[in-house]
Order: sequence, then C-alpha cells, then structure tokens
Amino acid sequence: MEVANQSIVAEFVLLGLSDQPRLEKTFFVLILLMYLVILLGNGVLILVTVSDSHLHMPMYFFLGNLSFLDICYTTSSIPLVLDGFLTPRKTISFSGCAVQMFLSFAMGATECVLLGMMAFDRYVAICNPLRYPVVMSKAAYVPMAASSWVAGGANSLVQISLAVQLPFCGDNIVNHFTCEILAVLKLACADISINVISMGVANVIFLGVPVLFIFVSYIFILTTILRIPSAEGRRKAFSTCSAHLTVVVIFYGTILFMYAKPKSKDPLGADKQGVSDKLISLFYGVLIPMLNPIIYGLRNKDVKAAVRSLVSQKCFTQR
Repeated sequence: MEVANQSIVAEFVLLGLSDQPRLEKTFFVLILLMYLVILLGNGVLILVTVSDSHLHMPMYFFLGNLSFLDICYTTSSIPLVLDGFLTPRKTISFSGCAVQMFLSFAMGATECVLLGMMAFDRYVAICNPLRYPVVMSKAAYVPMAASSWVAGGANSLVQISLAVQLPFCGDNIVNHFTCEILAVLKLACADISINVISMGVANVIFLGVPVLFIFVSYIFILTTILRIPSAEGRRKAFSTCSAHLTVVVIFYGTILFMYAKPKSKDPLGADKQGVSDKLISLFYGVLIPMLNPIIYGLRNKDVKAAVRSLVSQKCFTQR
C-alpha cells in the first residue's frame, strides 16, 4: 500500500557533480576538448580506412568499425554530461534514460566482442600467414564485424528490457553523470535479483569469454613470434599486433581497476570514493575512445601514410 501511494517516476535527476559546482566548469572544458579529439581522431581513421585502397584489409575494416563504435559510444553520453555541467537541475525523461542506457550498454558489449575478433585476425595473420587471404576473406570478416554489433545490441536489448519493466516509484536521483544502469537499478522499488543475475551472465559472456579468447590467441601469437629466427623478423611480426594488444590492455585493465578495487567502509571515505568512482567511470568513457586512434595512428605506418596522403590531397585541391 505504501508503494502504491507513491507517484510513478517520469524523469530522473542526474546528480553528477552538483555538490561540487566549482569543479563543473573545469570538467566541462576538459571533457569537451577530449570529445572533440575523439570525433576528429576517429573520424579521420574512418575516412582513411574507407578512402585509401591500401587499407581495404580485415584489420583496418575492424579498426574502422572500432572508430565508429567509439564515436557512437561517446555521443550517446558525453553531450548529456556536458549539458549537465552547465544546467542547474540535470533531468532526463524515463524514455530518454532507457535509450541512453541501451546505446552505451550496446556499444560497450560490441567493443568487447570486436576486440576478440581483432585478436583472431592477428592470430591468423601471424600463425597462419599463408592461409590468411582465405580465412580472413571479405565473406568472413564482414559477417564477423556484423555479428559483433548484433550480439552487443541483443545483449543490451535484454538488459534494458528487464530494467524498464521494474517499478520506479520512489527516489529518482541517479548518483551519476548519465543513466548508468547499476545506478538506475538501485532506485527500483522491487527485487532486482533477476537483473543482477542477467548482468552477471552477460559479463561472463561479453567480458570473460573475449578476454579468455584474446589471452589464448596471444599465447599462440607470442609462441610463433619467438620461433622466428631473426630479430628483425620478430620485431616486424610483433609490430603488426602491438597496437591491438596495447588497446586491449588499456581497455580491460581500466575495467579491472574500476570494479576490482576495494570499497571504503568509512561513510566519509565512501562519499569521497563515490565521487572518485563517478569521475573514473566518466574518464574511462572518454579516455579509451580518445586513445584508440592515437595508438593506431602513431604505431601503424600504413595509417600514418594514409593520413599524410589525405592531408596532401586536401592541400593540393585547395590550391
């Protein structure tokens, strides 16, 4: 009866850094600059992988998908975060919150699967180079990338469908910058054990399985590289997968840091940790997409050559 007398939640209030307004302007400028770098860097990578015929290969096709994914992931949340830094009362409708959760959850799951697909591509290139054109043909790598998007979207649809069916009839203050699904679930006035179990299973499938697959792939890759007799041959072989390995370490290392660190038992310490957790989550959402084009651009001579060629062509046409 007590629940029935409460009003149904029609919108959520995003807490963000409302209790620390002096920091909001600083973080607005910082996040805006990082978001612009994300759009520019990933946009250039998409452009060169599509326009340069030398980059029409599986690795760069996956890279273009990764760049597009990073743009979609950040665009699903960063404009909302930036608006929240400037708006005194940061609200979002229930349906808008559901859409934002779906997009961010789908992009995150898709990236996990896509990184696993890229590891398989590197495994075939290093361990079975003679069969690479056959195994990683266009008929294979296009469905591989498409299946990553479908799997991520399907997983997100399941999780968000379970979340929006919950009754939200009390507190509507989300202690986060965006509609982060765990922060939203805490506000439901019903048992969320099914949601927790479902997300746990999804984490095993979309985090655990790709990590295991990537780990096994790189064991075979490193074993094959160590068998190469010349140091120059080993260096060239490792350079073809070093960018992907760097992205994987940063991506999963940050996730491990976020969720494996101990929680404070002191109430005052918990408040400080709550702010730090939100900031870590925020910067994780922009730092990884910002670093991806930098890592691949700086460590890949083909990408750098394609960018230089694109810039020179633009300069020539302007003259």
